Amino acid sequence: MSHNTAIIVAAGTGSRSGLSTPKQFAMLNGRPVLDWSLRTFSECGKFDEIVVVISDEYLQTAKEICQPYNNISIVLGGKERADSVRNALKHIKPNSPDIVLIHDAARPGVSLKIIDSLFEALIDYLAAAPALQMMDSIKKVGADGKLETLDRSPVRRIQTPQAFRFNTIWQAQNGKSSQFVDDLEAVESLGADIALIQGENSLVKITLPEDFEMAEKLLQNSLEIKNILPRIGNGYDVHAFEDGQSVTLCGLEIPHSASLKGHSDADVAWHALTDAIYGALAEGDIGTHFPPSDVKWKGAASKVFLKHAVELADSKGFMIANADITIICEAPKIKPHSMTMRDITSKILGIPLDRVSVKATTTEKLGFTGRKEGIAAQASVLLVSSE
Repeated sequence: MSHNTAIIVAAGTGSRSGLSTPKQFAMLNGRPVLDWSLRTFSECGKFDEIVVVISDEYLQTAKEICQPYNNISIVLGGKERADSVRNALKHIKPNSPDIVLIHDAARPGVSLKIIDSLFEALIDYLAAAPALQMMDSIKKVGADGKLETLDRSPVRRIQTPQAFRFNTIWQAQNGKSSQFVDDLEAVESLGADIALIQGENSLVKITLPEDFEMAEKLLQNSLEIKNILPRIGNGYDVHAFEDGQSVTLCGLEIPHSASLKGHSDADVAWHALTDAIYGALAEGDIGTHFPPSDVKWKGAASKVFLKHAVELADSKGFMIANADITIICEAPKIKPHSMTMRDITSKILGIPLDRVSVKATTTEKLGFTGRKEGIAAQASVLLVSSE
């Protein structure tokens, strides 16, 4: 059975970041920079051990960050990055590892997709790394200050993590004093074939102060779109009766001795459902998006509001998992119409019928609904990632 290890190099001083402490311990979107890589490597389930290389000065800080995770080893770094990597390789050698990934803690945006692609590449290669094409023009500045334009087509920006068969990286690094630019360069010296996989912009390396702002935006997008936790929303609405001959509930017009009073079509059930979706998204309520003071929405079909909420959820990377609507009234009777109401609602939400519930109850003749002065409704929704 293979033994796989991830090495996170976090022993640098990060002097160019302009911070009082090394950048790998700075806070980024509420978490230390180092923690972003730790969590991804830990959650991917591919590693038997995660080695974090730290300078002696920040050993206690690193221990506190690593404490929530299992199978973590902390190794002291060396004078240069290559020395730190060699210390980590010496630490893991007794375990006879098969695959080792070496990653810079200053690249917090490592994704599960990148890790999977690297493992796949090592089926046919001894080493692999993510790379991006060079999109900017490349100029060589001569000693006299004159510029020479270089061909950028063969140039690649190499990122980490970089993946290796352990025996290959051990042979390339062990006993050598060379200070390689990166671990890939060490393997290049052996003449080994190396696979380059498609890199990601989110793997930006934090070096300068302005890099933090870029990383924050990229990681926030990752949180909002790729790693979305389920969200629950609740909505409640009420409309009074007025003179009329029907009420609209869940998009269905039902004959009745009165109508519901409202700025729009007063579909109290869909209003509650729409507010539940907005609530789950932390996007206010119907009035936030469709102000009652705006005459444009006078008499509008509530389908417009519900569709907007569903589309907003989709734009944020969510889909409706299920919806539960409770209509509270003495009359009209809801049960004879509930199946049709569920069907209409499920089509708007874009989910199967068996994920939509529409039911009714009374207040035992108590309160305004018990006095048949109006109808109330409450709704709950569960939103899950659509990715």
